[in-house]
Amino acid sequence: MNSSSRRRRLTAAALTALAVAASATACGSGGTGAKAADSGTYTIWDPYPQFDKGSAWLKLLDECGTKAGVKVKRTGFDTSDLANKALLAAQQGNSPDVLIVDNPVVSTLAEAGVLTTTDDNKLDTSKVDPNLLAAGQSGGKTYGTPIGANTLALYYNKKVLKEAGADIASIKDWKSLTAALEKVKKAGKKGITFSAIGTEEGSFQFLPWFWGSGAKLTELDSAQAVSALSLWKDWLAKGYAPNSVLNNTQTTSWQEFATGDYAFSENGTWQLANAKKAGLDYGVLPIPGIEGGKASAPTGGEFVTVPVQDSTDRYATTQKLATCLTSTQNLYDTDTTLSYVAPTSEVQDKQVAATPELKPWVDAVKAARGRTSDDLGTKYPKISEQLWKAVQSALSGSKSPKDALSAAQSAVK
Repeated sequence: MNSSSRRRRLTAAALTALAVAASATACGSGGTGAKAADSGTYTIWDPYPQFDKGSAWLKLLDECGTKAGVKVKRTGFDTSDLANKALLAAQQGNSPDVLIVDNPVVSTLAEAGVLTTTDDNKLDTSKVDPNLLAAGQSGGKTYGTPIGANTLALYYNKKVLKEAGADIASIKDWKSLTAALEKVKKAGKKGITFSAIGTEEGSFQFLPWFWGSGAKLTELDSAQAVSALSLWKDWLAKGYAPNSVLNNTQTTSWQEFATGDYAFSENGTWQLANAKKAGLDYGVLPIPGIEGGKASAPTGGEFVTVPVQDSTDRYATTQKLATCLTSTQNLYDTDTTLSYVAPTSEVQDKQVAATPELKPWVDAVKAARGRTSDDLGTKYPKISEQLWKAVQSALSGSKSPKDALSAAQSAVK
């Protein structure tokens, strides 16, 4: 595709990118300049503005630049801004050489013609877990490689469960989890907290239950989907979950759990440090499926991608930079810093050996799936919006779970 036709396509994709950027759930400083005129300077954009010049992350970028024989000019953006900045830069023919972007955005930028494929840029993805790589695939092609992943599981308070006489080993499916919540409530304690807010965070937290029922994002009104939403609705009706979940973000939901009053919190890998700070005697349980096993939770985390350039002679050096950032040792160091699970079994094993409490998180990530997988691509933001609206409608009591999901499916169509 020549550059002028690609830029016309980019203009048509602008509204889609805006929708995806607004719905991203991964983690500012920032500037807007892309490539420097100096051909010996390569630009990298990332969604980690919290890391400054003295951080291990920026040191790694500089080291990778040195190994590739070039200087690196890095800009950190807030995640919600990065997709739009990347789209605008592509329209202007001024894309960064390396773009690290939240995984649901990859398919949108790919379909807009912003990104090269791994066939073009020669990035090696052979060691990456297929379920994690799927988040960066669209139309049968792969557009980058994950730098790490996070996902959701259930933190549980061992003290609360013990006082309620609930055995964590007995929790295998939805029925046994609900039975444990009943015991907790009878013991005068609080059950489970999560985020059901009317944003992507609400969809993100509902998806393990949605997928755990056997439902598909292409059929929001299926009987399986209704069973998942009915589960949450029943928990609120019986007092097993608080009404505050309607407005809870993942942060405020965690703050409720950190009081020590709740038996369970649905939350992510990124809360591990906070769990230790809270001083709770806690454990982690993968979210169960309706009939048992591990439910698929959505993957968070970013992809290292290589945007299309008018000058293709830059790709060889860019490939060296991207490969350096995703090498085995660098993945281990970076994912430890970000509290992510690595995307390859080799590095995951190394993480668990160093930090055994990561084991349930590695298990959860291996069962996870990308929100844009199954070739949903740019359809996902619209589906997600209707899904969180359905959750809000059902939990607030304005519609039954069945009617809320029927309305959602009609809106998507």
